[in-house]
Amino acid sequence: MEAIVYEEFGGPEVLRRATGVPVPEPGPGEVRVRVAAVGVNPLDWKRRYGWVEDFYPTAFPAVPGLEFAGTVDALGEGVTDLAVGDEVLGWTETGAYAEYAIAGTVAPKPAGLSWEAAASLPVAGETARRVLDLLRVRAGETLFLHGAAGVVGSVAVQLAVAAGITVVGSASEANHGHLRELGAIPVAYGEGLADRVRAVAPEGVDAVFDAAGHGVLPVAIDLLGGGDAAKERIVTIAATDAAEHGIVFSGVTGEPEAVRRGLTEQARLAAEGGLAVRLAEVLPLKEAARAQELSESGHVRGKIVLLP
Repeated sequence: MEAIVYEEFGGPEVLRRATGVPVPEPGPGEVRVRVAAVGVNPLDWKRRYGWVEDFYPTAFPAVPGLEFAGTVDALGEGVTDLAVGDEVLGWTETGAYAEYAIAGTVAPKPAGLSWEAAASLPVAGETARRVLDLLRVRAGETLFLHGAAGVVGSVAVQLAVAAGITVVGSASEANHGHLRELGAIPVAYGEGLADRVRAVAPEGVDAVFDAAGHGVLPVAIDLLGGGDAAKERIVTIAATDAAEHGIVFSGVTGEPEAVRRGLTEQARLAAEGGLAVRLAEVLPLKEAARAQELSESGHVRGKIVLLP
């Protein structure tokens, strides 16, 4: 099969298009999927650099990519709830930048959901739901979401607002209109952030979801009044110094069946227009290096998707 591979750590230049890559075979409980669309995530290029080996050890040659949408092509032993030809979205075990990928956790793709939109949901949707659950945020409370206009942030805003939670979201000025459309109260990044949050939420915030990092954890602790009790309601998916501040860093997906249920519900909402992921770029798979460069730049407004 054709795939994007890399055989050493480095910049985008280590990615190459390869043919004759062995087609993977599904193991027990797995399915093989013919990939129709691939979601590009920051973890793709962080793994390419070798920055996250402690969590995601690499075996070369490696195929990048976590999330996909596609059609079930083969079933592993014990799979009884899916059939060849089913359209699904989910996470791959073997890398999604390829014609075929192996997956263990998938959800059905609704007929009304495009391949591009379907491939944009698994990582952002699961991460947003997981962190909101960890924060125990509920209707009537106020959430400060740092990095609210990013892909994970924007999904989290929509899920929180739908649950009756007031969301104050930080973003660049150019994205404030987008956040208002999603139902959040926007504030600008930078010095004085805590004062701007307090100005729009004078009764305070109840929890903080950090989706962007950039040294915001002291601000988050201050907003919640300091102390250990405050730290219990702060979760980050971006700050590498979380442990130094006593803050939970959440980077591991939840229990597979719960993840599957959540993704199934989010796909349904997306198909019905109740949940949206903004698309920034849709590129052919051969432009994987450019896609990762765009993701790494941090200036893309929305999801980058590759089409094999």
